[in-house]
Amino acid sequence: MLAFATSVLSGLSDLLIPFAGANAMALAVVLFTIAVRLAVSPLSVAQARGERRRAALAPRLQEIRQRYGDQPDRLREELAALGGAPLAGCLPTLLQAPFFFLMYRIFTVSPPAGALFGVPLGAHIGAALPVFAGLIAVLLLLGWFFARRARQAAASVEGPLGRLLPVLPFLSVLAAFVLPLAAMLYLVTSTAWTALEHAVLRRPLPAGGAAG
Repeated sequence: MLAFATSVLSGLSDLLIPFAGANAMALAVVLFTIAVRLAVSPLSVAQARGERRRAALAPRLQEIRQRYGDQPDRLREELAALGGAPLAGCLPTLLQAPFFFLMYRIFTVSPPAGALFGVPLGAHIGAALPVFAGLIAVLLLLGWFFARRARQAAASVEGPLGRLLPVLPFLSVLAAFVLPLAAMLYLVTSTAWTALEHAVLRRPLPAGGAAG
C-alpha cells in the first residue's frame, strides 16, 4: 500500500510539474487530501443534517434532562432515543485517519523527491521553521474559527467535555513538532476543508427554517 500510494503521488506530481514546477509534489499532496475529503463528504452531509435535527430537538432535550435528571438510566435511554451524540461528527476524521498516517509514513520512511518553497517535504520543524510557522499560523486561524463554534456547542454539553470542546481545535498545532512537512500540509488542507464544510453545511438556518 505504501509503494502504491507513493507511485500515485509521484505520477500526479509529474503531471503537475508544468504548472507548479519544484512545488509539484506539494501540490500533489494537497490534491490527494482533497480527493480523500471528497470521498468522505457524503458522511459530512449526513451528519450536518443530523446536527440540524438535534438543534431542532433542543427544547425537547432540555425537557428530558429536567424531567429525568434524578434517573440516570432513564435519562440515557431518552437521550439515545433522540439520537444526540455530541461526538458523532468525529466519524469523517476517523475514516480519513489511515490516509493521514499513510502520508506520514511515505515522507518518513522513504520520502519521494519534492519540496515546498525549497524545503523538502520530509523535513521537520527544526530544519524548516519559516515554512512550518506559516502552516501553524493557518492552523491557529482555523482553530479560532472552530473554537467559536465549539463554544456554542459546549453550552448544551454538561461536565468536563463541555469545557474541553473549545480547546480541542487548537491541539492540532502540537502536531507541527512531530510531523514531516508533507503530513503538516495534509493536516492544514484537511482542516481548511473541514472549515469550508462547516461554513456551507452548518450555516445558521433562516428564521423559521426547518432542519434538513
